[in-house]
Amino acid sequence: MEQANWAGRTAESIMERTPKLYEDKGYHGKWSYDYGVVLKGFELLWRQTGERAYFQYIRDNMDAFIQEDGMIRGYRLDEYNIDHINNGKLLFVLYAETKQDKYKKAAELLGTQLQTHPRTSEGAFWHKQIYPYQIWLDGLYMGSPFYLEYLLTFEDGKGIGDVTKQFILCERHTKDDKTGLLFHAWDEKREQPWCDPETGLSANFWGRSLGWFVMALVDVLAILPKQHADYDEIVRILNDTLAAIRQFQDAESGVWYQVVDQGARKGNYLEASASSMFTYAMAKGIRLGALDESWRGTLDQAYRGLISEFVLETKEGWVNLNKNCQVAGLGGADKRDGTYAYYISEPIVTNDQKGLGAFLQACAEYEALPRP
Repeated sequence: MEQANWAGRTAESIMERTPKLYEDKGYHGKWSYDYGVVLKGFELLWRQTGERAYFQYIRDNMDAFIQEDGMIRGYRLDEYNIDHINNGKLLFVLYAETKQDKYKKAAELLGTQLQTHPRTSEGAFWHKQIYPYQIWLDGLYMGSPFYLEYLLTFEDGKGIGDVTKQFILCERHTKDDKTGLLFHAWDEKREQPWCDPETGLSANFWGRSLGWFVMALVDVLAILPKQHADYDEIVRILNDTLAAIRQFQDAESGVWYQVVDQGARKGNYLEASASSMFTYAMAKGIRLGALDESWRGTLDQAYRGLISEFVLETKEGWVNLNKNCQVAGLGGADKRDGTYAYYISEPIVTNDQKGLGAFLQACAEYEALPRP
């Protein structure tokens, strides 16, 4: 199959449309985890191509928040929000390239949050202070890859078993015996209105939450020392989770539904961000050797499906990514109940940063993957 440069075109479109991610509609300059999803795509492309404009885009967007003393504008440690760790992943490349101390200090600030972050009785990070005793799949992406890179970079790799433990506990508590899929969240106290009072589990398999989980797995495997005691277990979790997800790949389009196991049920729709995340995880998993060659057919079908199902090019040549679920969560002020009706009710938008960032990462991984 011809290798189209969708990664480069998507990156150019993002830089043209939103030179400042934090000024995009609805963000109001907040320290939002969405930026990190986009900027990790730029980091990957920069590493592949050496194009300085990609690095500069990362630096410009991060410098809007990282102050000279290492403080982060709009960030509060005492909120204990795991989402607020995600953008910190860019601090490592910025520090390595510039040697500016502010990036190291900012990473240490986020590291302090994780060292003091509240946990379940077994040691899994709470999703947020306002969501106590809860593991959400999303949180594994937000916190764990940063945590591992932080320990490897600044702590000589001490305590990295605490990172792998997060995945092991998450899988143990959220996995469904019948499908092998993981439920969106688990409440250790079994008190939340959205959870099953016996199991503590939420009721549905949300595409993007599974996407966050498998992205986190491959991002951790990329830097976890192969001799680590849990390395093979993380590879197993990746294979098992993706094997469950593969069963629900839409045969016609090659992509996945918003509520993964519900197919063409009324109101369900093919969703871009989750489909991009699954594609990224498969491509990177193959590149790392964590997935075998039997995954290539599924991957090729998924990549083709992303382009045909979700991408629309404008006459200026800009890439638009359609059919992204804007947001979905559980509980909180608006009492999100985790039902099927809830997940299909959230707004469906074009060019959501989470979707664009995942699509950029998926294309960059897939398009650089050596052909067999």
